[in-house]
Amino acid sequence: MQGLKFGRKRRGPSGKNGKGRKKSSGHSKLRFESEKRGKDHAGGHGKRKHISAASALCMLGEIILVCAAAVFLVLAFGHRVSNTGESMMPTLGNGEVVLVNRLSYMMFSPSRGDIVVYSQGGSEQYSVKRIAGLPGETVQIIDGSIYIDGEKQTEDIYAENIEYAGLASAPVELGDGEYFVIGDNPGVSDDSRSPDAGPVREADIYGKAWFVTSFGDNFGLI
Repeated sequence: MQGLKFGRKRRGPSGKNGKGRKKSSGHSKLRFESEKRGKDHAGGHGKRKHISAASALCMLGEIILVCAAAVFLVLAFGHRVSNTGESMMPTLGNGEVVLVNRLSYMMFSPSRGDIVVYSQGGSEQYSVKRIAGLPGETVQIIDGSIYIDGEKQTEDIYAENIEYAGLASAPVELGDGEYFVIGDNPGVSDDSRSPDAGPVREADIYGKAWFVTSFGDNFGLI
């Protein structure tokens, strides 16, 4: 009996102490892990907020850049003009719509062979023709061909067998900022040969025709 009591006493304190240690150990471990998770969670939450704000600013910047680029492209390359008549056949047909490159002539001067869109006398009605003569040159039409400074022009001009010379039957001296334009189909073209039109001023040139948007044989880059 005493042995049994002794054993119980021995086991009793040991068991209590063991149970107490386990409970204490488990409680402290859970407390430590919960505190650690709380710190990690707080730190991670703050970091996610920072990344989210940076991403939002980055996305906003990208949207602004895309919108600015879209506006710039439309203003520089997206203005549409409809070609009227058959003066530019076969390059352009009647009613075909072209996009106008306005940026090009803000940086460079028009070149011989360019198809330009210009207004006559500052009106809002646009014409589409090809440049034959440049500022400072002398243009004349002899035997159906265009001569520049006394030499027959064989490149960058598509008009052939020109029957009506008009103003260019005599030498036409182009001043600063003046261009002699003519249609690819000169038989039906009202251009710089006409006394009512004459040379085109650079200030009246709206831009360079560069792309045909009308579906058909001429669709695409000019």
